[in-house]
Amino acid sequence: MVKVTIDGELLEVKDGMTVLQACEQAGKEIPRFCYHDKLAIAGNCRMCLVEVEKTPKPQASCAYPVAEGMVIKTNTPAVKKAREGVLEFLLINHPLDCPICDQGGECDLQDEVYMYGRGSNRFKENKRAVEDKDFGPLIETHMTRCIHCTRCIRFSTLIAGVEELGATGRGEDMEVGTYVGKAVSSELSGNMIDICPVGALTSKPYAFKARSWELKKTESIDILDAVGSNIRVDAKGKEVMRILPRTNDLINEEWISDKTRFAYDGLKMQRLDRCYVKKSGKLQQVSWQDALDEIKTKVKKCQPHEIAAIAGDLADLESIFVLKNLMDKIGSPHMESRTHGEKFDASNRSSYLFNTSIEAIEKSDLCLIIGADPRHDAPLVNARIRKRFLKGNYEVAVIGDTPDLTYKVNNLGNDPQILEQIISGKHEFCKKLSNAKNPIIIVGVDAAARHDGETIIAKCQEIANGYNMIRDDWNGFNLLNKAASRVGALDIGFVPGKKGKDLEQILAASDDGELKLVFMLGGDEIATEKLKKTFVVYIGHHGDNGANIADIILPASAYTEKNATYVNLEGRVQRTKLAVFAPGEAREDWAIMNEIASVLGYDLGYANLSSLRSKIIAQYPFLGKIGQIEKAKWQISTSKTKLSKDKIATIPYNFYMTNAICRASKIMAECTKTFLPHKNPKKEKVA
Repeated sequence: MVKVTIDGELLEVKDGMTVLQACEQAGKEIPRFCYHDKLAIAGNCRMCLVEVEKTPKPQASCAYPVAEGMVIKTNTPAVKKAREGVLEFLLINHPLDCPICDQGGECDLQDEVYMYGRGSNRFKENKRAVEDKDFGPLIETHMTRCIHCTRCIRFSTLIAGVEELGATGRGEDMEVGTYVGKAVSSELSGNMIDICPVGALTSKPYAFKARSWELKKTESIDILDAVGSNIRVDAKGKEVMRILPRTNDLINEEWISDKTRFAYDGLKMQRLDRCYVKKSGKLQQVSWQDALDEIKTKVKKCQPHEIAAIAGDLADLESIFVLKNLMDKIGSPHMESRTHGEKFDASNRSSYLFNTSIEAIEKSDLCLIIGADPRHDAPLVNARIRKRFLKGNYEVAVIGDTPDLTYKVNNLGNDPQILEQIISGKHEFCKKLSNAKNPIIIVGVDAAARHDGETIIAKCQEIANGYNMIRDDWNGFNLLNKAASRVGALDIGFVPGKKGKDLEQILAASDDGELKLVFMLGGDEIATEKLKKTFVVYIGHHGDNGANIADIILPASAYTEKNATYVNLEGRVQRTKLAVFAPGEAREDWAIMNEIASVLGYDLGYANLSSLRSKIIAQYPFLGKIGQIEKAKWQISTSKTKLSKDKIATIPYNFYMTNAICRASKIMAECTKTFLPHKNPKKEKVA
């Protein structure tokens, strides 16, 4: 710790802090454009100038380290004049288009000119104009506004790991852009819009749709992957206008993926807003009561063992819990939530969690990835791994395919027998594992979905046990889930009961006519064509794969239209908040399941969301700890299958088309066309 004096106040700060950080700790506001606490220091805007005693001129506080006895002044006439001069220079070429700039109301330059500017400009020369760049379908560029803070360049290079942006030219001729004319191909590119302090980079889909002060802002979470990124949903009237990140250093820091940010237009496309019943091979619109009566008639004609239920990737915890209660009342054990075919042991919570936690990746010193593609499965997890990699002394090894993960990896091969070799200590990588203090292992869903997936998980757990990954203060075993609903569904046991059928068996039995009725809570990610011979009751919010083969469709609310609970891949319990109302006659999923139970004559014991949540928490107390992680008891799963000789591989899929909301999004279709031209969004297979 060192002692410094800031505006006459004596303060103790950590050695190594910058003057800017020390001033912030003292509660002093220091204006800045180029500085960002998640990016490397550039020191090129000079807006953060302060006076430091015994120095001849004002210093850039973002790049100036504190020292013992330093005396700092943040608001002297010299500092004020220096800031006015900086702003005057920045405005020399800046266009006067605030009234039509999308950044208006949220512009750092606008705010700081108001607070620190001199109110007039002495320069009379013509302003410079810069040609706009084409960064793709997501980012709108107005490069004449650019003030060369280089935040976007540093973000793409350091955080996203895609070195496609840079600066060319010098002085007045300097321009920021791609070195060759192309779109910015990062799954995190939209974050450059947020960190741009002026209107040089804005959201192309959101352009001229609304002003920030017109929007109703709702804090929520994302469910388009399993990370559970914290977001803010901005809505105008009944429509979601944009989605922005909320800072949560435990999960997503202040970033979100492009899918999270831009798939919102899918919330208003292809929506289900009425009940439908298939009659004479065609869906016909009916009332809620008629649809429920039809379900009652069909269920009464079936034996319990002829009924199954599937919960999809976007289903919330409450609705899955009610569906499970309904199936228990009916007496059917055929329940499944592992829609990618994963062989998780639902009785062993540690086998399907990301036990290390996302934040603790930064404390690890070695990473072994098995059959996973973190860059697309969980972009924010991949960003954390890259962040740790850039600190140095960090090796990432891969067993399986080697996708471009934005950091250097050591491929050990794709033979499953490598796992046996590591367990026995015969592989050359064993020495590195033994020497690591906090190693982690990340197993992908594709590895867990193999027919020997249970064995793969068990072998990886053995590796974790044998190489110092399991301690009281550390758990290095991690399963990288892709779906927002998965952990919560497994936590409440939405898996086959005694003599129950798993997903593969449900699909086969439906195709054979053995199963007569299937309840589908979402479930658009499975091979729905195998359900054509059975009666399907589909509860969902989009006219996607499930609705296409359904005999009865009940319209449900999307994640922005309900208060719902989700458990992310770490096991952290979080809740979405209602931002807009669902269209038409759509209702919340849990209420739909409760009504089905009611018409069937079953009283599930709750009449509102509060009583439902109370029942869930009474049965599973850890699910009531919002924002927290319940540490899983460690145990190694057992497996009866032998390790296959098939190579470990990741199944390629379209990152922009992984669920019903994304597949309904025109923006995601445009991304597919731009970034994945070989894929046709109309024929895209589910993830």
